[in-house]
Parts: sequence; structure tokens; C-alpha cells
Amino acid sequence: MENHKLVLPQHLNQYGYLFGGNLLKWVDEYAWIAAVHDFPGCHFVTIGMDRVEFHRSVREGTILRFDVQQLRKGDTSVRYQAKVYADDPNSGTEENVFTTTITYVNLDSDGCKQPI
Repeated sequence: MENHKLVLPQHLNQYGYLFGGNLLKWVDEYAWIAAVHDFPGCHFVTIGMDRVEFHRSVREGTILRFDVQQLRKGDTSVRYQAKVYADDPNSGTEENVFTTTITYVNLDSDGCKQPI
């Protein structure tokens, strides 16, 4: 699944760069959307995100492309890889800025794990 996000002034930290927490929020949201599309009726919650490491800074006006792909499905959980690319609309170039894997578990109405 692919999504895009325009980096606006409200997404920046005090130094004029994308605040990392915003990127993590978007990764979690877009991967969750992929999971609920792949497994309708499941109630997924995030249980982990591996290796949070930013490869380069991002400035206002950058268009981010989020590429989310399913890696593994277990009995009660599913794992996705999320790759984030920065697209410079002026030059047309694209560069990887962040990659992680994120895991969701399916819960029942009592908050207990249940099969997917």
C-alpha cells in the first residue's frame, strides 16, 4: 500500500526540520490502514516498531511517500515493513529517509489476543 504526505510548517521542530514523532505517527497510521485492509474485521493495536533510525533530515515542502508491505502473518499478529521516501518536487529526486518494521496484534473486545 502506498500513501503520501506533504510536510507543512506545523510538522516541523524548532530547527525547521520534520519532527520525528510526526513521521512515526504517520508510519503507524499508514501501516495500520494496510493491516485493516488486508484483514477486515480485525481489531489491531501496535505492539512494536523495530529500529527507529532516521537516515536524513526532511524540510518543509517535501512530499513523503510511504510504502507499506506485509512481511509476515502469525496466528494473532501481523508484521509490516514501512519504507519512507522524500520526494523533492523541484528536482524530481527521491531518497529513502526511514525504514522500519511494525507489528500489530489482533484483540477481542476484552483486550485479549485473538486469531486473525
